[in-house]
Amino acid sequence: MSAPLAGIRVLDCSLLAPGATAMHLADLGAEVIKIEPPGGDYVRELTWPIIEGSSLMHHHVSRGKKSLVLDLRQDEGVRVFRELVAVSDVVIEAMRPGALARRGLGPEVLRAIRPSLVYCCVSGYGMSGPYRDLPAHGIAFDSWAGVVAPAEDDEGFCYIPEHASIGMHAGPMMAAMAICASLLRARATGEGATLDMAQADGAAATDWVRSEAWKAYERPASEVTGNKADNYERRAPGTAGMREGVRYQFYRTQDGHILFMASEQEFWRNFCAGVGRMDLFERWPGARYADHARGNRALQTELRAIFATRSSAEWLAFGAEQNTAIAPVNTPRTLIDDPHFQARFPWLPAAEHGADMMPFAVHFVGEQLPPPRRAPAAGEHGEKILRELLGYTEEQLSALRDAGITGGTP
Repeated sequence: MSAPLAGIRVLDCSLLAPGATAMHLADLGAEVIKIEPPGGDYVRELTWPIIEGSSLMHHHVSRGKKSLVLDLRQDEGVRVFRELVAVSDVVIEAMRPGALARRGLGPEVLRAIRPSLVYCCVSGYGMSGPYRDLPAHGIAFDSWAGVVAPAEDDEGFCYIPEHASIGMHAGPMMAAMAICASLLRARATGEGATLDMAQADGAAATDWVRSEAWKAYERPASEVTGNKADNYERRAPGTAGMREGVRYQFYRTQDGHILFMASEQEFWRNFCAGVGRMDLFERWPGARYADHARGNRALQTELRAIFATRSSAEWLAFGAEQNTAIAPVNTPRTLIDDPHFQARFPWLPAAEHGADMMPFAVHFVGEQLPPPRRAPAAGEHGEKILRELLGYTEEQLSALRDAGITGGTP
């Protein structure tokens, strides 16, 4: 079967991590042409590790793409870009808002060339709001959204704690989803779209449960309470309200940790029966739903002793056999050795892709997505693109090259 986005052409004007927007589309089979400035996207030099001369970020977010170096500061480069737009379906501006408009290539201009065009701006803070022009990097979106907080070392200096970067990942993913939806509409109606996606928005939207909970708590207690199992006490939103949990908590095993999640009474009963400790259920039966036995140190002490008697793998097997919720606990380093990860994420191997990378995280039952091509060198496909898509002659290509409009590998 053909890839889901086969036949879709994307012009990807991205710098750095927001290039993941077009990467998702390439993973789904779209033809993605990365438009790079003279000298190329400096994503190749940014962050670590550096693999075979280019950053892991470049290997990952630029995979599956072709590269065309095009100097949009020159009129001739702008003309070539407009010709490419006429034969493309999507333009992604993944820089500060208005970068293309300053070159005469804003969404109104480009959609006049191709009315069905989907124009997507992926930026740090979006096309509106007081922060729209602030320069930023990925952690900024998480600190703005309240996802990561400053830590302080023993000398009183602040530092950035280890955390999962949400905005720089969720923003491009949401943008790719919106692009796909817009392509469906464009195919049905001929009408394109102009999309505004902020990576900061992605961080805030992904963490909606905490922000929305705090907003809900602004209402009077007569209208918004906690759970019935907590006697309606208002707990801190999200995982902050889990600190004192007992039936929903981490426990140390013989060789690591597991996460115990018997907040439903049925799971709790099944656990107690499975370990031969129905006395625990009889003493602390709990409520039917959402009862974490908060602050029950006597029960927590019993559970700590019980979980210490088996390995993590044995407890996972127990959870499946007894129908009680027990989850594995990994770090980013140990995750790759987890058997479930290995079953779900067959690596894209470094021998073919420059770096070992996780594949697209959606499985198409009964079919496989085509493997993405290796991340390109700057301008690697430039002349081939212009020759095949626009019919440029060798003389035209030579003139563009001599004028510094294009560059890279012929």
